[in-house]
Amino acid sequence: MRKLDEFQVNNDSLITFWFFAELPPSNGYLMIEANGGLNQQRLSICDAVAVASLLNATLVIPTFHLNSVWRDSSKFGDIFDEDHFIETLREHVRVVKKLPEDVLLRFNHNISSIPNMRTKAYSSPKHYVQKVLPKLLELGVVRIAPFSNRLAQSVPSNIQALRCLVNYHALRFSESIRALADNLVDRMTKKSSLTGGKYVSVHLRFEEDMVAFSCCTYDGGLKEKTEMDNARERSWRGKFRRHGRVINPEANRRDGKCPLTPLEVGMMLRGMGFDNTTSLYVASGKIYNSEKYMAPLRQIFPLLATKDSLALPEELAQFKGHSSRLAALDYTVCVQSEVFVTTQGGNFPHFLMGHRRYLFGGNAKTIKPDKRKLVLSFDDPNIRWDRFKQNMQEILQHSDVRSVAFRKPNDSIYTFPMPDCMCQQDGQR
Repeated sequence: MRKLDEFQVNNDSLITFWFFAELPPSNGYLMIEANGGLNQQRLSICDAVAVASLLNATLVIPTFHLNSVWRDSSKFGDIFDEDHFIETLREHVRVVKKLPEDVLLRFNHNISSIPNMRTKAYSSPKHYVQKVLPKLLELGVVRIAPFSNRLAQSVPSNIQALRCLVNYHALRFSESIRALADNLVDRMTKKSSLTGGKYVSVHLRFEEDMVAFSCCTYDGGLKEKTEMDNARERSWRGKFRRHGRVINPEANRRDGKCPLTPLEVGMMLRGMGFDNTTSLYVASGKIYNSEKYMAPLRQIFPLLATKDSLALPEELAQFKGHSSRLAALDYTVCVQSEVFVTTQGGNFPHFLMGHRRYLFGGNAKTIKPDKRKLVLSFDDPNIRWDRFKQNMQEILQHSDVRSVAFRKPNDSIYTFPMPDCMCQQDGQR
């Protein structure tokens, strides 16, 4: 085994990868089906490469499940640079764009005829070696669908290193996404001239499906209730009407489970000290009842921008109807922001926080507020501005999560790349 290369991250941290001088003969082909949105797909791809390495299998470029919520028909090459992906992994794992004709012929060109090795979430490397490898050796090809969170967080260091290589180097966005995303970053930087080109990005999860899934109430009117009931039924077909299920919006809010409204985000940031000269980039899908809910945030932060306001209609036309490609634009602009604000859980902020930690080696500022504490201030009818501001400052002090956080055994490597993906030089680990 010999060292491949050292990818310089910044002046303080670097990542080192290793590979076998020559890959041993492949044991067969591995096919996986990634599901979910952009970053759940990203997670699946990273883990698929890791599993292919464990099995010494040739990975077929993953396919994407057409999710009932995301409704995005994009293929791998529409979102990521296929050739770059294959070339970057060339010394570590074999990757092909499709199954060879002779293998397809054995299954009558019917992918569903290939045995599906269903695996439990967070399966150990031992499971893949003991349960999946024998079938792979027998048939020459296996598939795993669905494939999301199907590999344990804690795996041998060489497998973790592969996850790092895939996530931060092999998974480069497609040329069309990179071209527009880079333009959006440039335009956002120029728009932020009052703050030296620095801007704040906010991941605002107030889309209709997010509001519906949270089972929280906002204006409390009949129109909202009808819209939310319809949205839940459309996307989750009876899940929220099952016998014995209790929906308690008030308890959800007290527990910090309700998505923040744009107004609440604006009030929080103003209380934390961001004034009306702050350039704000809002990353989101289609905001629920946008005209009503976005107006207060725009009033508080007049220098607010979105991908829709920064890009020309004709530039965005090729991405419309493709939520993962649109999310990739948001992702790129957020990665480059001076401050990133996350308002709700999910794969997007978790991957983004990890990516910023990796890129900026300890100097990426992230605000992840405690929403249970936020609600106490938002819902206090007697609170005065000076007290509200003091509360926001205290929340900021405890939520400013910087990049130096080390991963604990059960934490995600995609959120906490230190120390697996990063090692400090000069004995500063």
